[in-house]
Amino acid sequence: MNPILKNIISLFIGAIVGGFINMQTVELGYSVFPLGDFDKNNFDAFVSAMENAENKHYIFPFLAHALGTFVGATLASLFGASHQFRLAIIIGIFFLIGGIAANLMIPGPLWFSIMDILLAYIPMAWIGHILASKYVSSRKSNV
Repeated sequence: MNPILKNIISLFIGAIVGGFINMQTVELGYSVFPLGDFDKNNFDAFVSAMENAENKHYIFPFLAHALGTFVGATLASLFGASHQFRLAIIIGIFFLIGGIAANLMIPGPLWFSIMDILLAYIPMAWIGHILASKYVSSRKSNV
């Protein structure tokens, strides 16, 4: 397969699977720490519910952002034909842009926004790349 095409496909896989992990983790958070009775498909109702959120309600959104980025970057780095670190960081930047947008649209405490933007995206992409690199190098040494 063409290496450029393989890299593009690895980015799509990372973004899609990472986004899925993100959404499922957020949904799990609603089960563990219910936020009240609101229509999850209505953005305005969600924003209103978040205005009454406690600190515990921010645990799963942070985990969702960090895990989604980590898994997406790991997969992009793992499946990419070349430039694996760049692929992981591209996933991190992609999720970071979404995280910044979410932090601007959804009210939340300043501590959460700072922690989320500084820790959940680029560091998780970097760690995902390190994990993928170690996996690939261990597989090569076993062959």
